[in-house]
Amino acid sequence: MPRRPWIMTQTWHDLLFAHWPVDAARLASKVPLALELDLYDGRAWLGIVPFRMTNVALRFLPAIPRLSAFPELNVRTYVSVGGRPGVFFFSLDAASPLAVHAARWFFHLPYYTASMRVERRDGRVDYRSRRREDPPAQLVATYRPIGPAFQARPGSLEYFLTERYCLYTVDRRMQPVIVEIHHPPWSLQPAAAEISTNTMAHAAGIDLPHESPLLHFAARQDAVAWARARVRP
Repeated sequence: MPRRPWIMTQTWHDLLFAHWPVDAARLASKVPLALELDLYDGRAWLGIVPFRMTNVALRFLPAIPRLSAFPELNVRTYVSVGGRPGVFFFSLDAASPLAVHAARWFFHLPYYTASMRVERRDGRVDYRSRRREDPPAQLVATYRPIGPAFQARPGSLEYFLTERYCLYTVDRRMQPVIVEIHHPPWSLQPAAAEISTNTMAHAAGIDLPHESPLLHFAARQDAVAWARARVRP
């Protein structure tokens, strides 16, 4: 972990990791040149990750109503800088306008406000999200775990897709910026999902293949995050 103190807590609930293999050359054209697309066995991957957030708070400060708990939906791929793997976000949709504006300013990430509804019943999660800004994007899905929990084995595809402890973006000069995060290893479960509407990748200019995604569920993850920092050469 970084030597400097972390600044924020977050708890993530009822995550679905939905991953599709995508053409590496086309995906690389959507990623800033300062970031290197990370591949697994020569393949690039795009993830769509719906979940709920709680415990969103700055260190030593209490949770703030309308800022500490809300649904979120990410579209992401995997990159590296200087050989260190991380996550690159094409978009992050959230139901809290205050949180969206705060994250845009503080982390320089592509957050969007969205109308979102999440219901958990009978062991499944019903998730609906419709973006309220341009470009329009929508997700309607029902998902659930279907197997026992496990921790991904180092070197496996599951490990490649989930065990990443930083995210990257770029500053106004298109230089890489890092946000460090830390959490326990993921407790993953095989998952099933019915995705009736999904235009999240299309809104980012990416076409998904006509095949079923690789699905994993995670019930909960506690995390801390550091302030953004410029990547040192």
